[in-house]
Amino acid sequence: MKVRDLYPLITTARLAAVRDFYVSHFGFAVAFEADWFLYLVGEGEDGARGATLAFMTPDHPSNPPGPELFEGRGMILTIEVGDVAAVHDRLTASGAPIDYPLTREPWGQHRFMTRDPAGVMVDVVEQVDPDPGFWPQYMPG
Repeated sequence: MKVRDLYPLITTARLAAVRDFYVSHFGFAVAFEADWFLYLVGEGEDGARGATLAFMTPDHPSNPPGPELFEGRGMILTIEVGDVAAVHDRLTASGAPIDYPLTREPWGQHRFMTRDPAGVMVDVVEQVDPDPGFWPQYMPG
């Protein structure tokens, strides 16, 4: 089987706010928008299509009914970028909420977290070298 696409579908009443959040902060483009559904596509590298996200309202007309309204718990969306400090500075300057400060983690990530208007925790990461000796302690014997 070859998967053509894979994306989360998050139920929220705040379609316009999440659209504006991902378009302005992460460069996503609107691929499809209706009054009850939003499909966003990020810019990929080397001409490839990037990541995709979808949102729908809790009162959507599709069948079967559901899912329930997302309440902001139990999900983290990770976005890998090339310069996390620049993204952090841009989001901070725009007033986006910063729920976890810009931190260099010992396992090899420089990251911060924000939260989108639907309540999704967004983990923005840049891959960096891990601290010496960090990973061997977790490898099987």
